[in-house]
Amino acid sequence: MTYTEIGYEVSEGIATITLNRPQQLNAFTHVMRGELIGAFDAAEADDAVRAVIVTGAGRAFCAGADLSAGEDTFNGENNDVRAKAHRELGEVDGVARDGGGTVALRVAAMRKPVIGAFNGAAVGVGVTMTLPMDIRIAAESAKFGFVFTRRGILPEAASSWFLPRVVGISQAMEWAATGRLFDSAEALSGRLVSRVVADDELIPTARSICREIAENTSGVSVAVARQLMWGMLSASSPWEAHRLDSKGINVLGAGADAAEGIGSFLAKRPPEFPLRVSQDYPEFMPEWPARPEGV
Repeated sequence: MTYTEIGYEVSEGIATITLNRPQQLNAFTHVMRGELIGAFDAAEADDAVRAVIVTGAGRAFCAGADLSAGEDTFNGENNDVRAKAHRELGEVDGVARDGGGTVALRVAAMRKPVIGAFNGAAVGVGVTMTLPMDIRIAAESAKFGFVFTRRGILPEAASSWFLPRVVGISQAMEWAATGRLFDSAEALSGRLVSRVVADDELIPTARSICREIAENTSGVSVAVARQLMWGMLSASSPWEAHRLDSKGINVLGAGADAAEGIGSFLAKRPPEFPLRVSQDYPEFMPEWPARPEGV
């Protein structure tokens, strides 16, 4: 796939996706939306990729939706570009799907860890689309804002599901109701990010986390753990987790990666896990997020 609004590169088992409209502060467009989904598809299909980093070019991560259409930016009836995008996105419950939500749900369905590395401002969809990412780290200079209520719209990208689960309902409502900007220190205290680092340490820190995953863990095990962790957030009972855990221990415990994990530990050598996510992801795992009928 040829990319025009993002960058995509793979090295050391790490795919790096870079939002790449620096002159527009990486504002989100329909083209960027499609390219992001394509990049996540590519990372998912490539067994050489063990983890994904998402960051921004220039001084912003993503300043939110591109507002170049002015007052009709979110008006599908009067905005030709948006109307075309809606036709391509399809419908849910008889209305056009939210573009940011298609990215968020694609991230949610990933079987590989995704790290959001906030190098600067992350506002609107620039922050909501990152909520399904597994780890979020911020540069000290980063700023955040769930500004939707200040623009007369609503928090999108399925953030009404993700944000309260990530930060708790009280913190989620404070940020959503006020729509104010806040700094990286508040993002850390509010649990939106797991750590804040010096600006020049952002990407090295993200890559260090990814290398630890790539060098020491089974890709299939990480994929299953990721899907279980997210999927069980809405389980009605721990018995649902116990049911899948029991199947997993049976299936993975008899597999080649378990043998290698134990053998390498006992032999005090680095592991070389043979299984591949593209071929060996277990069939007992349910799809997450489960797609409604007709979508």
